[in-house]
Amino acid sequence: MKARSILFLCVANSARSQMAEGLARRLFGDRVQVQSAGSRPSRVNPLAVRAMAELGIDLSSHRSKSVDTLDPATVDLVVTLCAEEVCPVFLSDARRLRWPLEDPDRKDEPLDDAERLQHFRAARDQILGRLQVLDALLDLPPGPDPLEFHASLRVPDLPAAARFYAWLLAVEPKEWTHRYVTFVSRKLRTNLVLLVSDGQALHHDTLYHLGVEVADRAAVIEAHHRAQAAGWPIHKPARTTWHGTPLHELWLTDPGGNLVEIYARLTDDERAQMPADKQAVVLCRA
Repeated sequence: MKARSILFLCVANSARSQMAEGLARRLFGDRVQVQSAGSRPSRVNPLAVRAMAELGIDLSSHRSKSVDTLDPATVDLVVTLCAEEVCPVFLSDARRLRWPLEDPDRKDEPLDDAERLQHFRAARDQILGRLQVLDALLDLPPGPDPLEFHASLRVPDLPAAARFYAWLLAVEPKEWTHRYVTFVSRKLRTNLVLLVSDGQALHHDTLYHLGVEVADRAAVIEAHHRAQAAGWPIHKPARTTWHGTPLHELWLTDPGGNLVEIYARLTDDERAQMPADKQAVVLCRA
């Protein structure tokens, strides 16, 4: 995702969009231009100022601004934060994200300032969490070109789960044993494996993981180099394996410790080159 200029919008530009502006300025620094505005600007809510001061962010000099004063050409991402209200219209070709958050001021509720401040803190923290995800998606390096998604689920009742997912995916299982059921949906470009949750150990590399299919051997090698450039941990470098289903594969570790396989199926000519000992052929060094 690319964003060099972000505009946060809500009706009064008094709380949610002001807190978003303050949080984004701290999080993004000079990398992104940040603005906020509203369709009916009023004043910066003192409770928003207090909630942000708890994080060391000073909104005391902020002023509510009208969306009509902004030049659409200066914005390439618009984030609206209205929930129950009608958010301002901003006429531009900028990409839009909708983050509906209830007005923390809760004007219609009989609350004292301490109770109301808790709602401002909750809104502040929700906005911060969403901004942190947005920050992680900015300037994303190039990745593989996926053709299919593979996922594995542990289920307590394998037959019941097989029946449910056959109904949900509108496809019968490709194969099954007493421990797993495999679905392949070409229509959805999905490969789903259901694993019985019986407390016994599963072979993590081959059964319990996520994965994406890419086009060919060259694409697996390219994914290896792109993963290295992006700084993702490589669990097993790109290689060709022959046991089970012959594959060109690369194993990564995601930030949560889950194994992710990037794989490509072998062509007939590549299968014909299988060594007698079926030892894996390393394609790249970690």
